[in-house]
Amino acid sequence: MQISGLQVDLGQRQTAVDELEGETIALSGMVIEREGEIRSLHARLVEANECHDRSIASLDAVTARLEEMHAQARGQATRIRMKALREAVEVSRRVQALTEAEEGAGEGIFEGEVKLEIGPLGDFSQLVGFEDAVGKLGACEISVERFSEGRATLSMRLEEPVELLRELEDLSTLDFTVRHTGPDNLILDIDEDAGPEQHAA
Repeated sequence: MQISGLQVDLGQRQTAVDELEGETIALSGMVIEREGEIRSLHARLVEANECHDRSIASLDAVTARLEEMHAQARGQATRIRMKALREAVEVSRRVQALTEAEEGAGEGIFEGEVKLEIGPLGDFSQLVGFEDAVGKLGACEISVERFSEGRATLSMRLEEPVELLRELEDLSTLDFTVRHTGPDNLILDIDEDAGPEQHAA
């Protein structure tokens, strides 16, 4: 009886051991499966990190390139502004020089319709003499528009450019000074202390 009981007990223990071995094998399989999943996740994590690193590196490269292009654009814009400024200064200088040259060349030159006021005239004969002098310098369509209180206003047409003041000084017997000169008008004042035969200075 004791041997039969021991055999039964041994059989039960063996069954328990077999069950434990089965559970151990099942757990081992689960552990191996979990380890496989962990390795897969780790590989994916490494790949993701590498991809992230590549993205960061690519982003850094793009940022550096953009900064370089921005710096180049700023430099180019500055050069363009400086060039435009220099050109504007040069154009202004040339315009000023041209204007001064034209003003210098055109000073005292009259052409076309011109009005000339002169006085005080001592008598009508002085007006006639002055009108004759105007006629001698090449003016046409000469007319006396006004003669009042010794001052006369003449209008004339100069077909060609004339140095009007210089010509009048040479041709007129009156001594006068210039009170006003404009593009198409002159105002002359006669020196009342000068004799009627004295030439203009």
